[in-house]
Amino acid sequence: MNPEKDFAPLTPNIVRALNDKLYEKRKVAALEIEKLVREFVAQNNTVQIKHVIQTLSQEFALSQHPHSRKGGLIGLAACSIALGKDSGLYLKELIEPVLTCFNDADSRLRYYACEALYNIVKVARGAVLPHFNVLFDGLSKLAADPDPNVKSGSELLDRLLKDIVTESNRFDLVGFIPLLRERIYSNNQYARQFLISWILVLESVPDINLLDYLPEILDGLFQILGDNGKEIRKMCEVVLGEFLKEIKKNPSSVKFAEMANILVIHCQTTDDLIQLTAMCWMREFIQLAGRVMLPYSSGILTAVLPCLAYDDRKKSIKEVANVCNQSLMKLVTPEDDEPDELKPVVLRQAEPNPDDSLVKQEGTVSGGPSGSCDSSFSSGISVFTPASTERAPVTLHLDGIVQVLNCHLSDTAIGMMTRIAVLKWLYHLYIKTPRKMFRHTDSLFPILLQTLSDESDEVILKDLEVLAEIASSPAGQTDDPGPLDGPDLQVRHSELQVPPTGRAGLMNTPGTKGLECSPSTPTMNSYFYKFMINLLKRFSSERKLLEVRGAFIIRQLCLLLNAENIFHSMADILLQEEDLKFASTMVHTLNTILLTSTELFQLRNQLKDLRTLESQNLFCCLYRSWCHNPVTTVSLCFLTQNYRHAYDLIQKFGDLEVTVDFLTEVDKLVQLIECPIFTYLRLQLLDVKNNPYLIKALYGLLMLLPQSSAFQLLSHRLQCVPNPELLQTEDSLKAAPKSQKADAPSIDYAELLQHFEKVQKKHLEVRHQRSGRGDHLDRKVAPLTAQPPGLQCCQLHPGIQTELASHLGGAPASDATHPLESVSF
Repeated sequence: MNPEKDFAPLTPNIVRALNDKLYEKRKVAALEIEKLVREFVAQNNTVQIKHVIQTLSQEFALSQHPHSRKGGLIGLAACSIALGKDSGLYLKELIEPVLTCFNDADSRLRYYACEALYNIVKVARGAVLPHFNVLFDGLSKLAADPDPNVKSGSELLDRLLKDIVTESNRFDLVGFIPLLRERIYSNNQYARQFLISWILVLESVPDINLLDYLPEILDGLFQILGDNGKEIRKMCEVVLGEFLKEIKKNPSSVKFAEMANILVIHCQTTDDLIQLTAMCWMREFIQLAGRVMLPYSSGILTAVLPCLAYDDRKKSIKEVANVCNQSLMKLVTPEDDEPDELKPVVLRQAEPNPDDSLVKQEGTVSGGPSGSCDSSFSSGISVFTPASTERAPVTLHLDGIVQVLNCHLSDTAIGMMTRIAVLKWLYHLYIKTPRKMFRHTDSLFPILLQTLSDESDEVILKDLEVLAEIASSPAGQTDDPGPLDGPDLQVRHSELQVPPTGRAGLMNTPGTKGLECSPSTPTMNSYFYKFMINLLKRFSSERKLLEVRGAFIIRQLCLLLNAENIFHSMADILLQEEDLKFASTMVHTLNTILLTSTELFQLRNQLKDLRTLESQNLFCCLYRSWCHNPVTTVSLCFLTQNYRHAYDLIQKFGDLEVTVDFLTEVDKLVQLIECPIFTYLRLQLLDVKNNPYLIKALYGLLMLLPQSSAFQLLSHRLQCVPNPELLQTEDSLKAAPKSQKADAPSIDYAELLQHFEKVQKKHLEVRHQRSGRGDHLDRKVAPLTAQPPGLQCCQLHPGIQTELASHLGGAPASDATHPLESVSF
């Protein structure tokens, strides 16, 4: 510093002392400056006061010499003390050079700067509030200072400034929020602690409503919640807890919509504490804001659904996520199926965008448990949408929701509970918003069919509920069903069309095909037949599904839909099936279900009585497809009490190619006759005169069988048939013998028999073609491992394999690959 330079009104002694390296001499100079400034104040000499401050600032505090800077700092503090209440007039000039010294490389100088600013602020008190942002900015840097003395000094200054803010009602919150929003993304733990402490203070001041600006700092708070320091995490938890309490107290003033996407993001983080806290907030938002949250449903579901599959290690998160899911589902109502212009309006806080459900912003957490689904829904739209008081309808953006649900259902790695929740959502949407949902049915249909192969029975049940609702909803009825588009919706036969409304009879019309009597009732729509077609196609392409779950799926569909329609439509489709082996297997499966499942009780009763046009129509339809399997055709005749026709069929068996599989099915039919389902048939054996063809048909089966255990079983049963002479009474002798049940006159049994012969001829040709290519001649019927109830009494008798093999001239089966072991009725 130039000693000859004029520093007036500072005396040379003051200047010399300010530049001294000893603190005591600088302090003496400060006292002299204080005395000098007081005189200027008394004289109201503002020019000289400004000159002193400017000199201390430019020539000392901002000097290149470290001792001069220290002297300048203590001199500025002395000026402030001398100015007293008038220091507010010169605060800008006093504060700026001190704050500059906060960045000094010398830690002692930073400490002196902190000390000087403390004295300036202490004197000025509330007058410093217009300069709060620059003070806060400087303090936030000192909070992370590595020197403990500097940190200690900054803490004293911080407490003083908090006291001033707390006791004042002139704090400029609007001007402070941008700075807070910027600094809240600091990664330094001390800076984070400093910020959290200030947010707690501001939240506690009654005159400061920080809740209005929560959307701007909420994301940063959640990031701080993931800090490695336990103390900081705890402080942040407290802050978030206070905000949530305030939200519950004043929900009407909360900008829920502006914070929804922030919560969506943090509900997907891998940090348990952040995820649980964000999920708790989401739960409260959905319950407090109600339908305001609907436009963000796709993002919420993306965050919530994967959590439903969590194990006990994340039980608390799973439970809260489940509440969120249930609460959100309740918000969807039938009014969401109406056109937007007809919907009631609500006060909209922010214009929701259906595509910004997973909005990501710089510095926020991205990714999560279902990251594979996230990218489809993210966008660069700002979360901080300005509030609006415009009244507009709250819109359920179904496209985004369906896309999220489809994505999660397609993800093979997703948990079972998540898949169940997705299916519950789809079912709920089809119930509440059927018209809008049917626009998405073609895209959902393939994945719903694929889900039938799921390992979980509960998932399959929910999936079937959705498919049944699609097939029966009035909203799915169309005059023109249109082409069956999509890779999984192509039908193998071009002539296969959705049946027309009504039932065309199959009576006395030998050339009529089964398709003409296809079901179309008010409870079914155009998607029903598509469903049946594709279900059978899936069974055909995935035989394991048919073996393991086929019976289970069909039985459940019979409960959910009309059992007659299920069987009627499948019979129609199988009538045109080109894969005859599959057709035979499928008919076998359907017949087993028809004869043994409790769900089919009413349908069996309907078929027992062929007096009505409906029952005759159904019988003819089933019969034509049942012809793919001779033994099942006979069992259908037994069920419908068409004993004469059953006898005629058995007579034709002599012309068929007898295989091990064929004899096995006859064996099982014999054992089935012993089951409760055919109790009425066995009782009819008492009326020998009126049921001669029943007895002849049973004898026909007996003649088909080798002398196995099944042969003995049927033989013993027929030995129990009473002598008709012994059963005659006086009244019966007088009465002319009359058949208890005549054949239905409107059914052309001759034409049905011709159809049977035609179908069996096709099967024989196909088997011979396979044999010519080196394949085995014998067909193996696909096993039904999921055996329906009521069939436990119909297992093969021990020794049947040995007996059948010996009668056929072969050796007994020695391994599990024998056809007899792969078949179950």
